[in-house]
Amino acid sequence: MFNIIGKRPVFFIITAVLLSGSAIALAVLGLEPGIDFSSGSITTLSFEQAVEATDVEDELTALGFSGRVDEWQGDIAIHTVRLTPAEKTGIEEGLEAKFGPAEEMGFESVDPVIAEETARTAGIAVGVSAVGILIYLTWAFRRMPKPLHYGVCAVIALVHDLVVVLGIFSILGGVFNWEINLMFITGILAVIGYSVNNTVVVFDRIRENVQRGISPSFNVVINTSLVETLSRSLNTSLTTLAVVLALVLFVGVSIQNFAVVLLIGVIAGTYSSLFIAPMILAVWEKGNWRGFIQRPTLTT
Repeated sequence: MFNIIGKRPVFFIITAVLLSGSAIALAVLGLEPGIDFSSGSITTLSFEQAVEATDVEDELTALGFSGRVDEWQGDIAIHTVRLTPAEKTGIEEGLEAKFGPAEEMGFESVDPVIAEETARTAGIAVGVSAVGILIYLTWAFRRMPKPLHYGVCAVIALVHDLVVVLGIFSILGGVFNWEINLMFITGILAVIGYSVNNTVVVFDRIRENVQRGISPSFNVVINTSLVETLSRSLNTSLTTLAVVLALVLFVGVSIQNFAVVLLIGVIAGTYSSLFIAPMILAVWEKGNWRGFIQRPTLTT
């Protein structure tokens, strides 16, 4: 039998590196809030002729407006302070006079009060999701000797996924000037659901094998469960990644954050559900915290 659990110290080292790198990226680069959380306007235009974002930004300044201009798959997204209808029309007419006809692909404008309320609601949504998962999994595995362990381990895996997603997105945001918005939060919540689903599949197989009494060794039970669910988890993740990758490559800027967050989250969630949550569960079950660095043995 393939000894997955025997690689536990390696998985914990990889996890430590990922978390440390993500934490450093967040501390150094941070996350740039979009208009959903800081107020302002975003006007998305598609010009008939090819234009550069830097040229549009220069012309925006010439028109008397300050802001940032991004380009995504041919669309030009113009980030400014909150615009009145007259100011929005003036910008579009000025840019069309310079660069030729353009089609408005989208316009968003958020008031500062609404932005503050949105940020608070988003934080509450993520927190409630984590607490709800902890309570549900503890109840779902209530017939196991230590049901709370299953809920806590799943939440720890979720924290790993969120930190990795935030860290990598902060790097991408620093490179491509991306901002976080409501689609980003939607992606985070989708990642939470996906990761928990994968973790529950593994934990449920562990429960079945414990009840079947396949071995008195909990390490053997976990390793067997991982081997039995490995192909299912990987196949599900690969098919999901194919769809998400299509969203990243072929869908416009409107759901860019959602697609990118989901792409990172699916990979991180698959890793954590297979190689973090079960490994922490095994160490906690034994109460031997040196198990984080010691290579376990499979004994029947």
